Amino acid sequence: MQIGEVIRKHRKIKNITQEEMANILGVTAPAVNKWENGNSNPDIMLLAPIARLLDITLDTLLCFQETLTEEEINHIIYEIDSRLKCEPFEEVFQWAKGKIEQYPNCEQLILQTAVIFDAWRLTRDIPDSEKYNDYINQCYVRALASEDETTRILAADFLFEFYSREEQYEKAEEYLAYYSKQNPERKRKQAVIYSKTNRMNEAYKTYEELLFSGYQMINMIFHSLYMLVMRDKNMEKAHMFAEKQRELANLFEVGEYHAVPDALDLATVEKDVKATIEIMERLIASLDSICDFTKSALYEHMEFRETGKEFSRELHENLLTCFRDEETYDYMKKNQRWKELVRQ
Repeated sequence: MQIGEVIRKHRKIKNITQEEMANILGVTAPAVNKWENGNSNPDIMLLAPIARLLDITLDTLLCFQETLTEEEINHIIYEIDSRLKCEPFEEVFQWAKGKIEQYPNCEQLILQTAVIFDAWRLTRDIPDSEKYNDYINQCYVRALASEDETTRILAADFLFEFYSREEQYEKAEEYLAYYSKQNPERKRKQAVIYSKTNRMNEAYKTYEELLFSGYQMINMIFHSLYMLVMRDKNMEKAHMFAEKQRELANLFEVGEYHAVPDALDLATVEKDVKATIEIMERLIASLDSICDFTKSALYEHMEFRETGKEFSRELHENLLTCFRDEETYDYMKKNQRWKELVRQ
């Protein structure tokens, strides 16, 4: 809000006319009118008397405000968008720059203003749109200094996309440092850089690593959902998630061993003799191919640690030890196939 707007607002609150205010301050009514319309500003010697007359502080009169509220930011962004629809891009751009100059520390205003102008110039036919590159990118760079991680990442994302479009891939790659190493988006963007710069083996490997870690994450989510519905005793959904886990293992080609853990748990809870022994036998049979996913075409550029026969033997014995637990599998005691299996 400009000083003239503040004067008009608080003059009306005090129920004082422009003429009355002018008489009190020893100026003319047209002078007050010019202040309120933004055509001129009060003399510096009048600032304190004006503030006292309107019962406001000098900070309020001079619009001193370190930053804006979320509502105020949204209002400015809405106004920018509305004005862009009916006014020349350059005029609105200069008006928005003025707003940023008033609040140079308001990171959200800076970032969101850059985003909206960036979007407009990419989706509309804006004359000489490249001349806005430097200022918009400077706004993003300023947002990179934010203490808020989301703001930093969003700014880095737009800078990455800009330099990628410009085929300045080395420069684009610099902004990946603003993503945490655990963020899969950092890895995906790195793979994009690899592919654009003809480092094909690295690109394949990075995408495959994302695929494999994606399976692990989704599998954990399905298992967590399975545990939740089991706690709620929703058996229909429990079966659904156990089936989804099987489909997921098939889709990502990780093998039978990884397809049935929750299905075995479900069969145990329901004391389903037939399902239990069938899943047990499938698990034992899958041990010989437990690492076959390392040979899948989905992961052919990845390097996996080799596992020896000792690993398979140990896993085999651990499974049998688990299956021999008579307290858990008491309901299996009369099943001949189970007896033969646990005697191995």
